[in-house]
Amino acid sequence: MTSNADLFERACRHIPGGVNSPVRAFGSVGGTPRFIQRAEGPWVWDAEGTQYIDYVGSWGPAILGHAHPDVIKAVQESATHGLSFGAPTAGEVELAELICQLLPSIEKIRLVSSGTEATMSAIRLARGYTGRNKIIKFEGCYHGHADSLLVKAGSGLLTFGNPTSAGVPAEFIQHTLVLNFNDIEGVKAAFAQHADDIACVIVEPVAGNMNLIKPVPGFLETLREQCTEHGSVLIFDEVMTGFRAGAKGVQGITGIRPDMTTLAKVIGGGMPVGAFGGKAEIMDCIAPLGSVYQAGTLSGNPVAVAAGLVTLKLLQEPGVYDQLEKQTRVLAEGLAERARAAGHAFSSDYVGGMLGLYFTDSVPTSFAEVSKSDTQKFNRFFHGMLDAGVYLAPSAYEASFVSLTHDDAIVAQTLKAAEQVFKQL
Repeated sequence: MTSNADLFERACRHIPGGVNSPVRAFGSVGGTPRFIQRAEGPWVWDAEGTQYIDYVGSWGPAILGHAHPDVIKAVQESATHGLSFGAPTAGEVELAELICQLLPSIEKIRLVSSGTEATMSAIRLARGYTGRNKIIKFEGCYHGHADSLLVKAGSGLLTFGNPTSAGVPAEFIQHTLVLNFNDIEGVKAAFAQHADDIACVIVEPVAGNMNLIKPVPGFLETLREQCTEHGSVLIFDEVMTGFRAGAKGVQGITGIRPDMTTLAKVIGGGMPVGAFGGKAEIMDCIAPLGSVYQAGTLSGNPVAVAAGLVTLKLLQEPGVYDQLEKQTRVLAEGLAERARAAGHAFSSDYVGGMLGLYFTDSVPTSFAEVSKSDTQKFNRFFHGMLDAGVYLAPSAYEASFVSLTHDDAIVAQTLKAAEQVFKQL
């Protein structure tokens, strides 16, 4: 049997850092990454055959649990007809219709292959639609690795303490305004100074890449008001929260309607899919109808679309999101109770099937606040849980994810393990 350590050593010879996405390297928490061999329901097994309760869930898409039989069947059936065609298919039409039905803010939609591609394209489209240059993003929010967005970004970059990325010319980011998440007055001040040149505001309406951070009352409302008043495009990056935070994403929870939305993760059911959509008058500016160019050879891939369609349809069954949020709430509250009983400064939060854990007295509302968490204690907690058979996100700056297969017994097993780990920290 090949060990995780042997695989990591081999990987490092030919793959930079031994991984194909930075946070997988365990660079924040230390140790050897687990090379996953298979997954089913709430479980994953590594190359050594060790079984873990999984709260990474492929970073969000595995909302039905891993290897759901209906999703696997749809993928297998689609694959028998060919893997890709470079031509339109009926499946991508059906997926577009379903998403537009479920998210009324989206009148038209374009499928792509990743969340990064979706946000990059949405921003280009917003600039083309408005004829303006500047964009507003928020510190700690991660919108993919496009050049203009790698400015004090979140996710893996926070792990390595890099506020920006090498290889991005200063000229590429001169039109990106970075504000503090939940800073209402900062938003108003930015518009007061730059209103005539702000093409769009892009925001994770619930942040998940600096851990789970919810918007304070009035924050999203202010973004909507300012964009409406000044003719800027409001983009909700729901790559993570779309159909994960709730049946209609964060926009369904808050009732705030963005001009554009970016999606990925859940809409692909575990396969590589992304999308951006919104008002028809904006979307009609994209090629071939308009002058804003965007293209993708594998966009609307039939196998990925098949997985996404089945996933979204299963999520429409009655009571699905009530059950998902209940399990996440029990887990969040149970972890906080056990941590505090063991004498630790600890708090937790949740929305839908997203879980935030913080080694700090209160739930953070910004990147500055989440940065005050005791990351060293988190690292020890992470490895203690890993040794106990529970696989959490390997960074204090990442949300964790609960699936519909994390039933009462799985949650109870997780809390029992956590109780022992908290006592040993």
